[in-house]
Amino acid sequence: MDVSHILDPLNDAQREAVCAPAGHTLVLAGAGSGKTRVLVHRIAWLLEAEGVSPWGVLAVTFTNKAAGEMRGRIEQLLGRPAGALWVGTFHGIAHRLLRAHWKEAELPKDFQILDSEDQQRAVRRVIRELGLDENRWAPREAQWYINARKDEGKRPSHLQAAGDPWLKQMIAIYEHYEAFCRRSGLVDFAELLLRAHELWLQKPDLLAVYQRRFGHILIDEFQDTNTIQYAWIRLLAGDSGRIFAVGDDDQSIYGWRGARVEHIQQFQRHFPDTSVFRLEQNYRSSGNILTAANTLIANNAERLGKNLWTEDGAGAPVRIYNAFNEIDEAHYVVDSIRSHVDGGGRYDDNAILYRSNAQSRIFEEVLIQQGIPYRVYGGLRFFERQEIKDALAYLRLASNPLDDASCERIINQPPRGIGQRTLAEVREQARSGGMSLWQGLHHVLEHRTLNARALNALQSFVDLMERLRSDIAGLALAEQVEQMLHLSRLREHYQKEKGEKGRARLENLDELVSAAQVFVNDEVEDGEVQMDELAAFLSHAALEAGEGQAAEWDDYVQLMTLHSAKGLEFKQVFVCGMEEGLFPHKLSIDEPGRLEEERRLCYVGMTRAREQLTLSHAEKRRLYGEETWTRPSRFLAELPSECIEQVRMNGSVTPSAAEPVAEQVDDDAAMQLGQRVIHDKFGAGVVLNYEGGGRHARVQVNFENVGTKWLVLEYARLQRA
Repeated sequence: MDVSHILDPLNDAQREAVCAPAGHTLVLAGAGSGKTRVLVHRIAWLLEAEGVSPWGVLAVTFTNKAAGEMRGRIEQLLGRPAGALWVGTFHGIAHRLLRAHWKEAELPKDFQILDSEDQQRAVRRVIRELGLDENRWAPREAQWYINARKDEGKRPSHLQAAGDPWLKQMIAIYEHYEAFCRRSGLVDFAELLLRAHELWLQKPDLLAVYQRRFGHILIDEFQDTNTIQYAWIRLLAGDSGRIFAVGDDDQSIYGWRGARVEHIQQFQRHFPDTSVFRLEQNYRSSGNILTAANTLIANNAERLGKNLWTEDGAGAPVRIYNAFNEIDEAHYVVDSIRSHVDGGGRYDDNAILYRSNAQSRIFEEVLIQQGIPYRVYGGLRFFERQEIKDALAYLRLASNPLDDASCERIINQPPRGIGQRTLAEVREQARSGGMSLWQGLHHVLEHRTLNARALNALQSFVDLMERLRSDIAGLALAEQVEQMLHLSRLREHYQKEKGEKGRARLENLDELVSAAQVFVNDEVEDGEVQMDELAAFLSHAALEAGEGQAAEWDDYVQLMTLHSAKGLEFKQVFVCGMEEGLFPHKLSIDEPGRLEEERRLCYVGMTRAREQLTLSHAEKRRLYGEETWTRPSRFLAELPSECIEQVRMNGSVTPSAAEPVAEQVDDDAAMQLGQRVIHDKFGAGVVLNYEGGGRHARVQVNFENVGTKWLVLEYARLQRA
């Protein structure tokens, strides 16, 4: 069989990885080295050259968008549909397993998925039922605790308080929350993976079926796996499964949400006889950018090791801009962007990256002042928007009356006269009787435990939901959504919200109907439909709401955190706020593991740039309401001088390797380069450089205690030693 179309587009290292012999394989894929291409071509190679059935291949990634793109590229390469090939996210595949084996997993057949916001509502309800003060026991904190334990594979029965009152209460909240979810037929995101892992542990015969089926397991972004994901992979692989893991330990930046870089570092120990391939040829960045990034990341210990290179030239030097303050920094960045556009470039060639979201304010202010269009990356996603969540809650409750989270969300949305006191009575009846909210509501109506006005309001909601459930039965999915919008009067409700915001909400509701029209129910296994179209659509919406989708824009400067930038690339990148305490973050400085993750984050930011990379820091910065004098980030000191140029306030540049010489620089200042000086706050130092003239000149001093600083001479309070 001719496989030239699979191998010809690859370089030598990619080709070796794609054609790796049967067995465990680890591909260390550097930034911009074509890792997705290798995964896609490996799958095509297995199917075309090795004769592996699509039925025996499982490919796992981290976002629905990535999974969709992967399947599309596989089918394009094959020239035909991929058939029974499983391609999906960890959560999506776990969800598929639980739908197929709901009985074995001890779940109701029509279980619903809680997204993050509805999960927080459920946790808040549990906290109230326990009679706890929400100011002390914040639902968001309890939600984080529960999800973190699930990501570690731990149930409440696995946890011990060891005399810690806070921990004891958190375990109790976790325990009651689990009971609530069982009672309501609800599954949160973290539960999907934990329950799928437990399903295999408790049903070894079922596990054996999937181990025999999936002889080839391919995993993208392997460095981002958390504890339960890694355990799930190892269990599925067993003794016979062959894992093809693609990742980069140098780009592991999600430790704060459970990712464990040691999984990729220890892969060869856990899976003996692993073949290791390194993808080091970079197709994105210029040589100077790669040299700087390679030198920076080499300061991390425990690396598996690789060195990015490019066939392109060295390109422009990496710029370091030393700003006086955050305003100076923002003006320099925005002026540089304007110069790029004036020279024929586009605004969306440019990305401004920062460690903290709070840093965006000053950039936005300057961009607005200069009339430059911009977008802060990572706004609310479609299925997270308020009006969409309201609409889906109606459909969820119609589909599953046990869904308490949806019932709570829409019982008075749009407002129908059901206040907090009425809702509290419904909650109490449900809690005391061990019922769902919907059942508690019927109990209140039957026993008339409220006044006539409240009972009428509750009855109108019940009548509405009963009619909705009846009317949508048998309709096409889009017609179900349209009928829900008609009966719920959500359109009329949001029509009252005037201006752009109200108009956007109405357009989003219309788009929900369009989404239903084009939705394809792919929950099919061996020709058998696993769930009805509405249930599949609701599950799809919940899964989509849990991950990022880039907004569409025309030509805007893009602002984003360094974490958000992973996977993206731009012609010109500005990494701002390169100061100790800000980047690396102050909470990471004293912990080697966290400091190394901060360095990896810097590496990721630097390798987003294709042609020009600028790193900036300020002498002083007002952030979080305080103004502080700062020190340059240690990461700047770790960069090689041969590919760096220092950019000054007046726009001049100085190669980093240039040595200062002793000479008279300004009659007014009466100071010389190399002269020793004393500052009343920073102590003794040596003059390294000088810019401008008169009172507004700037002088660069290397202080013995605090490092190098640029000072405005008028305010510097310097004395010759």
